[in-house]
Amino acid sequence: MTDQTPTLLLASSSPFRRQLLDKLKLDFIHQSPDIDESRHEDESPTALVMRLAREKALALADQHPNTLVIGSDQVAVIGDQVLGKPGDRDTAIRQLSAASGQRVSFLTGLCLLNTATGRSQVACDPFHVQFRTLKPAQIERYVDVEQPLNCAGSFKSEGLGIVLFKALEGRDPNTLVGLPLIVLTEFLAAEGIQLPV
Repeated sequence: MTDQTPTLLLASSSPFRRQLLDKLKLDFIHQSPDIDESRHEDESPTALVMRLAREKALALADQHPNTLVIGSDQVAVIGDQVLGKPGDRDTAIRQLSAASGQRVSFLTGLCLLNTATGRSQVACDPFHVQFRTLKPAQIERYVDVEQPLNCAGSFKSEGLGIVLFKALEGRDPNTLVGLPLIVLTEFLAAEGIQLPV
């Protein structure tokens, strides 16, 4: 990036999102935003992830002038049920038991905020996973080995979680990990950053 190019900031503490952003070969910094991630009453999963992605970017905007801030948020959805990060072993086992044999949609909200102009681009990128029919002992072993307690849907697709799946369907496999790089590339192009640089 040149001196005229805005700084790129990833508004996330996720090491997985940092690894994904590294693929674009851009210099960036990262910082964790502090926001309330509670779902609003009657808020759709799509609206939720788009709002949280934008709020994560906005939470850091005042601290970073002339910066392109990337905010991202993800939830898993089975039917009408929204699954967030499990936080503990029992919840992870319940989430994976509910996902067994089901088609689960992962919705990832993405926001690119230009703090110099105030312009924000926001989108939701879906990705779908068909889970295998899983036995309780498989689920427990997986949770104990992988410890996916801070991952929406209770698995890490970039790790051992791939053994839980029968099929994957979506535009961008990076979306499943939590950062839709195809959409981000389009957002960056709209800000004048053509990749590769």
